[in-house]
Amino acid sequence: MAASPMAPPSAPIPTPEPRPLSEGMRIVDTFIAPSKTFTDLRRNASWWGPWLLVSIMSLVFFYVVGQKIGYRKVAENQIQASPKAAARIEQLPADQREQAMERQVKGTEYFLYGYPLVILIFNLLIAAVLFATFRIGAGADVNFKISFAVVNYATLPALLKLVLAIVSVAAGANPDSFSLDNPVATNPGYFINAADSPVLHRLASSLDIFLIWTLVLAAIGFTCVSKVKRSTSFAIVFGWWIVSVVIGVAFTAAFR
Repeated sequence: MAASPMAPPSAPIPTPEPRPLSEGMRIVDTFIAPSKTFTDLRRNASWWGPWLLVSIMSLVFFYVVGQKIGYRKVAENQIQASPKAAARIEQLPADQREQAMERQVKGTEYFLYGYPLVILIFNLLIAAVLFATFRIGAGADVNFKISFAVVNYATLPALLKLVLAIVSVAAGANPDSFSLDNPVATNPGYFINAADSPVLHRLASSLDIFLIWTLVLAAIGFTCVSKVKRSTSFAIVFGWWIVSVVIGVAFTAAFR
């Protein structure tokens, strides 16, 4: 009896490659399907899109603040929010006090309109810390360029906070209670007077809805691009956030 011929082994079905995303699609997917955006960064780690959007919206916000609140008032509120700084200003003679205020106002203007560069440098530092932690601490297969792109895309929720802040200021926010650091009620610190309780204000301000959203996106991003466990990624990202909060609170206690 003849043996039946053996069937040839079936070839493995290739896994389809994800469809490349355009810059616009990556920005939209960051909000609705973040894993798609961050996975696509392994193909193309461009970072300029989210940085440009956040920078432009920040400048629009600062312009509206200048028109509706005034940089003089912004500087005065910043000083009043720091009891130690306010006490130093009050001790000066009247003419020197005015000069100090003018310097504060000019410094505020220069800082605000140079903010896109501030964002860039800040994101570079954050990316460097997370890259080193994931690469050395978790043995992740990720490079710095991709890490930097992840950090920039993770900041996109700031766009929504800036829109809320612009609407709030344009609608007539109270100049006397306006804080450039905390312009809209997205965290408990908004409801705490920084002059009365600077440490509690700083701690409560850290619990910002949009900041938490950014941290979650960063953790998802590093999971997608480095193949580490999601729990490890969240532990690293939120661990560094806790460290930054502790440092910020300690700095406030010492100098505010």
